Amino acid sequence: MTDKIIENNQVSIMGKIVSGFTFSHEVFGEGFYMVDVSVQRLSDSSDIIPVMISERLIDVTQDYEGEYIQIFGQFRSYNRHEEKRNRLVLSVFAREVSFVEDECDKVKSNQIFLDGYICKTPVYRRTPLGREIADMLLAVNRPYGKSDYIPCICWGRNARFTSGFEVGGHVQVWGRIQSREYVKKLEDESTEKRVAYEVSVSKLEYLE
Repeated sequence: MTDKIIENNQVSIMGKIVSGFTFSHEVFGEGFYMVDVSVQRLSDSSDIIPVMISERLIDVTQDYEGEYIQIFGQFRSYNRHEEKRNRLVLSVFAREVSFVEDECDKVKSNQIFLDGYICKTPVYRRTPLGREIADMLLAVNRPYGKSDYIPCICWGRNARFTSGFEVGGHVQVWGRIQSREYVKKLEDESTEKRVAYEVSVSKLEYLE
């Protein structure tokens, strides 16, 4: 049962470590740490993806900045309470970790597969340049009755297709994890730069 559920959320990323380790939390004596990994896009830009790694998978006391790493795991979410509301926090949860020489194949350096259920009505819109976009929030089941809530973004005909989906619909998506900077207005009228993470969908299937 557990293996079956893990199959519905599969991530593979390869990139360069660009931060040190910071402590996140502990479960039954096992410490989990956060580290940032820079993953190249096909263009010259890159995505900075936060990764959660157990101290049992890697020596978190070492400095690995600049090293290339391959990670297999899942894309997970949790709600962090701040400013009187909950904020969805996303990261890659590492299950397997290995060091590599450098980025061998940019096409395969960032892949994700999700099998989940639509939990909010998709929002379809056009950019000022006429490009079609649809935002979709997927609930992906995890063992022990938990779920991860993953924002996905679709383009073009995928966006048009998604716009007709209903809440509760069963969907499979393939794509890549991307990071995107935005400016958040705070209550005191000041602003703060933040980073959002989402799945850029390249292929999707609606399951009856």
